[in-house]
Amino acid sequence: VQLQASGGGLVQPGGSLRLSCTASGFTLNYYTIGWFRQAPGKEREGVSCLSASDGSSYYADSVKGRFTISRDNAKNTAYLQMNSLRPEDTAVYYCATARPVYSGTYYCNNGIDDMNYWGKGTLVTVSS
Repeated sequence: VQLQASGGGLVQPGGSLRLSCTASGFTLNYYTIGWFRQAPGKEREGVSCLSASDGSSYYADSVKGRFTISRDNAKNTAYLQMNSLRPEDTAVYYCATARPVYSGTYYCNNGIDDMNYWGKGTLVTVSS
């Protein structure tokens, strides 16, 4: 069982990146997907979560309108499209999954300890 996050890199402010999270050994479609990030010296925070139970999505206020979470079941992959990137978006981004017991809002806000699988992080640096 493995989650592999990729797509990070260096981008200028205002630029875009798309992060991917590919699952192996299990079917991603059955799980709620979460993207979390951790900036230097800060706690890990929920960025966006996509519920497997009702398809609803949650976004942190800081990324609302700029980031979009999605999944491609055929590819067993989830994505985080990040547009209009800002220097404060610089962080290591992690994808994680959870059994769809609670809402995506719960997992992103309070349920970080309930995420069952984690991928290794991918670094996003927004700088000119």
